[in-house]
Amino acid sequence: MSIDHNQTLFPMLTTVSHLAPDVKGRDAIIQTKGLRKAYARDRVILNGIDLTIRSGERVALIGSNGSGKSTLLKSLIGLHPISGGSVETLGQSFERAPSGKQRQALRRQMGFVFQKHCLVQRRSVLSNVVHGMLGEAGSWRAFCHHTAPTPWRDMALETLDNVNLASFASSRADALSGGQQQRVAIARALVRGPKILIADEPAASLDPVAGRDVMSLFARLCQDAGITLLFTSHDMVHATEFADRIVALKAGNLFFDKPSSKVTQSDLAEVFHA
Repeated sequence: MSIDHNQTLFPMLTTVSHLAPDVKGRDAIIQTKGLRKAYARDRVILNGIDLTIRSGERVALIGSNGSGKSTLLKSLIGLHPISGGSVETLGQSFERAPSGKQRQALRRQMGFVFQKHCLVQRRSVLSNVVHGMLGEAGSWRAFCHHTAPTPWRDMALETLDNVNLASFASSRADALSGGQQQRVAIARALVRGPKILIADEPAASLDPVAGRDVMSLFARLCQDAGITLLFTSHDMVHATEFADRIVALKAGNLFFDKPSSKVTQSDLAEVFHA
């Protein structure tokens, strides 16, 4: 495959100047050793992944469909039991699946944003953000912003302001555009100050302008707050521009792990080349 043809695969890709955080010496917030996931002997999804992610990094997971991106993401946070190796996330170590107590501890320190916004459409924007406090002690009060404690409500309003939607706090979620709804989902994920933000194809359902807006917002808010960002994407422009580091999977193996500023057109083409 020639370089010219590679450029037709990623026509917008340019070299981006990153203000990457200096993570040398920072504690590993996620670490795997020989991580393996298989559904059957002949269906191996992840084949011995060694990976370290440090506090404050912004990392993109890329790869073709079936390469194991989403499976790896869910394995790192204990949503999938693993078949071999070990995982340590936020100080919680497990070799198959986290215990119920470990899973609860992990979820309290994480925020999640997925391709679908998963908002309660008939409720207000503010109530949807307050829902981010579910899982905390007394979280039944997060059912609606009217029953939420004042500190939770104030945090939700502040987070909405951070995503430029404070003026929509009383609007119903279904009155917003797709891009605005995804920003509400970001606010919901960030409202309790997570240590890690997990995003699985967060811009895939949005048009290019809204998708870029959402990804830029992710990257900026996480960098400003020192939150570790881990996201999957099929958009290589997003991966190279909004991550400090790119981890590529191919056929269940770690294909490369590089600073995004060092990733070339040829690297990306090889990831997606059969």
